[in-house]
Amino acid sequence: MATVSTRFIWMLFAVSLGALGMHATTGLDAPTGALLRVDGLMLVMAAVVTFVSGIVHSFARRYMDGSQHTRRFYARLLALTLVVLLLAAANHLALFAACWALMGWLLADLIGLIRGWPQAQAAARRARWSFLGGSALLVAALGLIAGYTETATISEALARTDMLPTSVLAGVSVLLVGAAMIQSALIPFHGWLLSSMTAPTPVSAFMHAGLVNAGGLLLARFAGIVAALPAVMLGIVAVGALSALLAQAWMLVQSDVKRQLGCSTVAQMGFMVLQCGLGFFAAAIAHLILHGFYKAYLFLASGAVVTAKAPRAKPPAAPGAGPWIGTGIAAVAGGALFAWLTGKSLVALGSGAVLTLVVVLSVLHAAKTALRSTALAPGARAIALPLVVAPALALYAGVYNGIAALTADLPMAVAPAEVSVLHAVVGALFVLAYIAIERGWHRERPRLYAALLNMSQPAPSTVTNHRTQYHAH
Repeated sequence: MATVSTRFIWMLFAVSLGALGMHATTGLDAPTGALLRVDGLMLVMAAVVTFVSGIVHSFARRYMDGSQHTRRFYARLLALTLVVLLLAAANHLALFAACWALMGWLLADLIGLIRGWPQAQAAARRARWSFLGGSALLVAALGLIAGYTETATISEALARTDMLPTSVLAGVSVLLVGAAMIQSALIPFHGWLLSSMTAPTPVSAFMHAGLVNAGGLLLARFAGIVAALPAVMLGIVAVGALSALLAQAWMLVQSDVKRQLGCSTVAQMGFMVLQCGLGFFAAAIAHLILHGFYKAYLFLASGAVVTAKAPRAKPPAAPGAGPWIGTGIAAVAGGALFAWLTGKSLVALGSGAVLTLVVVLSVLHAAKTALRSTALAPGARAIALPLVVAPALALYAGVYNGIAALTADLPMAVAPAEVSVLHAVVGALFVLAYIAIERGWHRERPRLYAALLNMSQPAPSTVTNHRTQYHAH
């Protein structure tokens, strides 16, 4: 079962990659039917999903070796991969809703793979109820779309968005955003994800790298609807920024490796949704892809970072002012490079300025983290820093531009929104959060530390309090 399933997934990856290459070079698309639609977005998602699934399948052949659950694990993992592929290709509203619901059910079943483990079954139940709620919101939204546009296909419904009254359009958008928030574990629907650490590591890798990203896919596929009202887009910015900022703070106080990665996923999904709210759906898909690859690697390698360390008496000394000036220059230059490569204006005030600001802060944080962990001489750091930052930003911008080109014919929002007071507040909060992280406010203020730790706790019924509770299963 493991061998056949793994080879089949890698075969699907080869086919998906070939089809994506043909689409990118010749622009050929399969005819759009009532049930399926093969377009640029679908082909990109197919290549990403099959690649991550292939890696997880291959890794699990050793990880699951000797387990009595191997056959059930591979059967569900293969079925889940095929369902996600069908979801990405679905053009019928009912088929899309059915795949969305089945995806949640299979994922919850994999979270509770070990039947006799009470904590795993509790985590599966929590996930199953969350996905049931998300599916109900999606079915309600798609039902309203079908009723008012008088069509059952996604492509035709998006072409008839003007048939939706403003009140219905707002209601449908809120329902779609709610379903995306639940699937992507955004606050306050993050509980199912942080409680799912009982899942086998390959399941966690596939879940965090691909399945939670389905919220971004949902918003991108229905961008013609959710982007029609500026108020809805501002709401998406707000919920995305809240998850990105708060979950990033949660990550700083975690001692468990997988739970730390879980908080990181909530933060990254918040940033992905934030990009959708800014009007950059192609950037959200690019972030989805790059984060998926990186998070899959982190989960599959999580066992290698579990080591016993004695606590330090005091934190290591920070570098002097010179390195800080160098990292500041590198961050600003990185933001300018990103803006130039992606066509973002640094003069006109638009939502692109908010995205560029986040890129600058991310480069600044990554550069300072690298300086703290390297033993290079100052001269070597000055040379190495641009050599690391520039290719990373070029890769991100390249993927972004590639996704934008592949999805140019889709009804996705391409014009950035005008800057509002909310955008300015979000930008200021990101700057404040960066300063707080750098100054270590969460370590200096015990009450803040305890509050962040309490807010990020999983459901008590899903926690293993002693290692015997795990080893017994």
